[in-house]
Amino acid sequence: MKLSDLGADSLAAINSVRWDRIIEKHEGPENWASVLEWYDPEFMMIEGRAVLLPVERSHHDNITILRTIWSADGNSLTLFLKDTTYGDDWFMSGYMAVCDRVIGKNFYLATVYHEWFIIAPSSVLES
Repeated sequence: MKLSDLGADSLAAINSVRWDRIIEKHEGPENWASVLEWYDPEFMMIEGRAVLLPVERSHHDNITILRTIWSADGNSLTLFLKDTTYGDDWFMSGYMAVCDRVIGKNFYLATVYHEWFIIAPSSVLES
């Protein structure tokens, strides 16, 4: 799936959504309309499903999905990921995203995208 293949109704749906961010100490709600205008995003295929994150498509080769957590109904996805575009250090490369399926569409859209300090699994925690 590609953004360029979407119809006007799908793009309008994306443009109407706001998302929460904490990135580089900048926080607050953003809107997807500005992401589509200023970035060059594209869908990523994650476990066979199209997911749109608020990142440039040039980041995709640098992104490693560390964990996916699907809701029981399959309409929400929580991601923990590593993006080494700007460095490979745990302090700078971890992100967490919450994505929801757009009603009536076959893709997911990030509604939360935050920096996350990559935490190694503990021997006392199930993962």
